[in-house]
Amino acid sequence: MKIEDGRKIFSPRQGMYLYPMKSVITSAGAPAPIGPYSHGILVNNMLFISGQVGKDPVTGEIHNSSIEAETTRVMENLKSILSDAGMDFTQVVKTTIFLTDLNNFAKVNGIYGSYFPQGADYPARETVQVSRLPLDVNVEISMIAVKD
Repeated sequence: MKIEDGRKIFSPRQGMYLYPMKSVITSAGAPAPIGPYSHGILVNNMLFISGQVGKDPVTGEIHNSSIEAETTRVMENLKSILSDAGMDFTQVVKTTIFLTDLNNFAKVNGIYGSYFPQGADYPARETVQVSRLPLDVNVEISMIAVKD
């Protein structure tokens, strides 16, 4: 496919122009964005989810009593966004994990992995340590998923 302008794509195989469909995904089960961004953007069958932190969508509290509690809240926020887009963790193809301390990697990895079904194809992923994250949280995770 070849992009002809910012709005349409020419597909030589199909011999026609295609117009990407873009939808904003907003989830009541995830905390409201703290800046000018959306929970997720669905373009045709690809969902791009903004980084989620361990903030409770109802109380606004950060679940940071432990790295496990914080990671669980992050994954629940991501699960809610996926669900509201009609998707689940089996459709995730890429994740990025940001940690303020890589010594927490094993604990975060354990919680993260528990959200993917046994025997499922795990998504591509990188994990990086950063000096600081928004709201002074310890973990943030973003995802890309593809609808079947």
